[in-house]
Amino acid sequence: MSTFALPDFDYALFDVPTPYYVIDRARLRRNMQLLKKVQDSSGAKILLALKAFSSWGFFDEMIPYLAGTTASSIHEARLGKEEFGKELHIYSTAYSKSEIKYLTTLADTIVFNSVNQWKTFQPLLNKSGREIEVGLRINPEYSEVQIEMYNPCTSRSRFGIREDGLYGVSLDGVDGFHFHTICQQGPDVLERTLLHVEQRFDRYFPMIKWINFGGGHHITRLGYDIDQLCELLTDFHERTGLQIYLEPGETHVLYSGFLVTSVLDIIANPNNLSVVIVDTSGTAHMPDVLEMPYTPEILNARRVVELADAPLESGRYKYIVGGKTCLSGDIIGEYQFRKPLIVGDRLVFSDMAQYTICKNTMFNGLQLPAIVSCDSDVPGGDVKVLRQFGYEDFKERLS
Repeated sequence: MSTFALPDFDYALFDVPTPYYVIDRARLRRNMQLLKKVQDSSGAKILLALKAFSSWGFFDEMIPYLAGTTASSIHEARLGKEEFGKELHIYSTAYSKSEIKYLTTLADTIVFNSVNQWKTFQPLLNKSGREIEVGLRINPEYSEVQIEMYNPCTSRSRFGIREDGLYGVSLDGVDGFHFHTICQQGPDVLERTLLHVEQRFDRYFPMIKWINFGGGHHITRLGYDIDQLCELLTDFHERTGLQIYLEPGETHVLYSGFLVTSVLDIIANPNNLSVVIVDTSGTAHMPDVLEMPYTPEILNARRVVELADAPLESGRYKYIVGGKTCLSGDIIGEYQFRKPLIVGDRLVFSDMAQYTICKNTMFNGLQLPAIVSCDSDVPGGDVKVLRQFGYEDFKERLS
């Protein structure tokens, strides 16, 4: 059974047409409380990376616990400023002049990806009339991310300044460094990464005030070693005197989001496998299923990793679950269920808050899932539909 299931609480029973995303505020609060514990213990500041989760209808549960937000674009920056407040950090691989002019009206910190961009736009920051701190992204040329698409330190990487890129460069006007090299990993990986960061860049530490360890820290994941992380952060701060920032994305909402969908049809397959068509889509509504790729969990079902070779467990029924689009590869995964599925059954995909709502599309004109709030700590669940989407949303974004 899924580790995400809540006893005596069923997200599929809400009186809301499928598909819909539902975010459980109770689970979100528990994540926030854990992140506050890390900050209180270590002195580090944790920012919400809006690229992973930007559903501002839930920011009220997050604002009391976090130091602020980090954005990757002018739209994310405006959202963070208007709906979250607190510190606003910006990082992009490159900025245009018009973007910098706008960002200087909002940002507390702007991180540049290259010395050239920093030098080009520093005069605009100086003219802004606001105190804006400057960061440089560094590339320690070390990462343990196995999937090349998500590895920011490959030989072809676009991210950050390598060690030799700072030779002979005056850091006058630079307040901090930023690096981001891990993805869904633990403090052991951070510890090994810091060895490379310090080996290449510690000579500059006396010249700056802060360092941002980036995202990818799976702090709220079951089994994550919180004590080891806090010890790492505390030790690094005591040795360097630098204020530490972390800017994870998905760890804020891990285990708190679900996508509820309905079975529309069940089709026989020549290989004696039944194919279930649901009213959602991997490519449109949970794109990382195809991009990572990975197979999401379904509550009260078991994932089958190998399509051809996985044996059918006794008392279970095997199905391929596919999406509603015309894309041939819109296959979400293969699963074993305790009982046969029928048209109309609702399936609940877990861990659907991060990189889903902010990345989904209306490919094929497919109905976007509604956004629903609930609170499993409250009798009845306090279910609220925050947003539903229709034809006008599809039409207006196209022309």
